[in-house]
Amino acid sequence: MTTIRYRHAHVDGFKIFYREAGPVDAPTLLLLHGFPSAGHMFRELIPALSDRFRIVAPDLPGFGQSDMPSRDKFSYTFAKLAEVIERFTEIIGLGRFSIYVFDYGAPTGFRLAVRHPERITAIISQNGNAYEEGLSDGWNPIRAYWMEATEANRKALRAFLSPETTIWQYTHGVVDPSLVSPDGYSLDNFYLARAGADEIQLDLFGDYKSNVSMYPQFQAYFRKHKPPFLAVWGKHDPFFLPAGAEAFKRDIPGAEVRFLDTGHFALETHCDEIAAAIREFLPRSK
Repeated sequence: MTTIRYRHAHVDGFKIFYREAGPVDAPTLLLLHGFPSAGHMFRELIPALSDRFRIVAPDLPGFGQSDMPSRDKFSYTFAKLAEVIERFTEIIGLGRFSIYVFDYGAPTGFRLAVRHPERITAIISQNGNAYEEGLSDGWNPIRAYWMEATEANRKALRAFLSPETTIWQYTHGVVDPSLVSPDGYSLDNFYLARAGADEIQLDLFGDYKSNVSMYPQFQAYFRKHKPPFLAVWGKHDPFFLPAGAEAFKRDIPGAEVRFLDTGHFALETHCDEIAAAIREFLPRSK
């Protein structure tokens, strides 16, 4: 039976909540979640891996159970998220570790890898993009805000924060929606409904352009260091296209790419398959 511990780490003045399981002396896997979720998205993956790996799954600043400082006290940019997660790994004593990145977790984790390639033993990307060809037309409203940061363009992005859109993100492209538990998207919607959360998420939408600007740096890291790399991708993702998964092989010829017949939140329907792929992949990654 898996024992999951729920902890807080004090990072530069505020608390980062995280889930931890597995032997402390086992190879470590850092799980980085995406929008609009939190570490709870890994609730089934953690028990499936914790017999063999030390699993650490933090909630990003402003997400889940981590502190959500006001925008006048904390800059909600991806550079800042990555800085906090970097400090978090140092404070809890992670030396070398693999990363599992999804959605927002990808530019967060890739920034960490660029800054400290010696710390990263392997990368698993589940619908975590690093190539422009991976961005679908679903990004067009957000791109419009990147080009012109007007109040009208910002207001148009509020549709992405509605409860109905969260449910749609979980169920779009899923062959059998009855396999998607309402627990995940209901908790995400609870967090999104907190006072001030909407403006924080709109700030991050606007700053996502900084991730696209860094794609060449991420790709240069892949080419130079060629980390062991596994992409497991819900092929019906409305935001991150399969071409984005295939593109990793351009810079890391040995990268493994596996497509799943599901959508963006692939763990909701294909956790067993993803866990099996990781268990096969990580022991080969030294």
